Order: sequence, then structure tokens, then C-alpha cells
Amino acid sequence: MIEDPCPSCNGAGAVRTVKRLRVNIPAGVRDGSRIRLQGKGEPGPHGGPPGDLYLIVHVSPSPVFTRKGDNFEVEVPLSIPEALRGAEVQVPTLNGTKTLRVAAGTKHGTVQRLRGEGPPKPKSAKSSSEPARGDIRYRFVIDVPKELDEDQRAAVDALSEVMNGNPRARLFPQGAPAAAEAADG
Repeated sequence: MIEDPCPSCNGAGAVRTVKRLRVNIPAGVRDGSRIRLQGKGEPGPHGGPPGDLYLIVHVSPSPVFTRKGDNFEVEVPLSIPEALRGAEVQVPTLNGTKTLRVAAGTKHGTVQRLRGEGPPKPKSAKSSSEPARGDIRYRFVIDVPKELDEDQRAAVDALSEVMNGNPRARLFPQGAPAAAEAADG
């Protein structure tokens, strides 16, 4: 029993204080990762060495890049003519922009990849001064307008007349329903 306890700690032997620490967050760290600061935790019992302090990292979401494992994914909208004819489009990277070639007839959801352009991989084998990097995957999505004006509607009708075939015919191996057959023939 301590008859005259210390006024600072009330006899506990430790005082709670607030400290500011400068911490290096490694490139490519993921949301929820733990970073250990050795010896920066609470003091040990009975005058023992201090323990470790663990920081939980929270990464703010990007409006452009979505993390998928070691890679990033970006949705790239394409106009209907770009998807049909093909095009060269500018896409964002971590260090600026690059040009991707979109093949003619590109379907909604098609993915192209730029290898080694993604986030650094933490704790990767460092064979050189640069850490290994993930990829950036670009997912092409067809941007379909919600409303059409008269000129656009006329253009779509003209395109519809010159396009051949029923895209759903392969869904019916025994033969397409009567309405679809009439459209084919």
C-alpha cells in the first residue's frame, strides 16, 4: 500500500501522454493493413520495456481507380461508334495518361491491361531499386444514351436497317421464335 502516491500517476507508475510520431507509410499499402512501430507502445509491467504500437491504415477511395488485389481497375466509357469502328482513347495511369487502341467490334466489359503500371506491391522481392508493380486493367463499357433526339433516333433507325441478323438466334438452337425469324428473313 502506497501511503503517499505520486500526484502525477496516483501510484500507478505510468502516466498517459499523447505523442506525435512521424510514420513512413509504404507505397502500395492496402486498406486495413497494420503497420508495427516497435517499442512505441505502452510501457511494460513492473518497469519492463515498452510494447509495440500497431497502426491500422485506412486508404481513401479513388474516383478513378478501384483496387482489385495487386492491381487497379478503371472503367473506360466508349461511345457506340468507337466500339463499332474501333478507336484510340486516352486513359489515366498513375503517372499521367497513355493511349489504348480499341479494336473494332469491342464488346461491353472487354478488358485491356497495362502490365507493371499499377500500384507498387508491398514487401515485393526487390531485385532492383524499383519494387514490383501490379497492373492497371481497363474495362471498356459502352456508353448508351438514355434519351435520343430526332436526328439520333433517325441515325439509329438507319443503322438498324443495314445491320444483319438476329443477335439472339444462338439462344434458340432448335430455331428462333417466329418474330425473330421474320426479322432475319
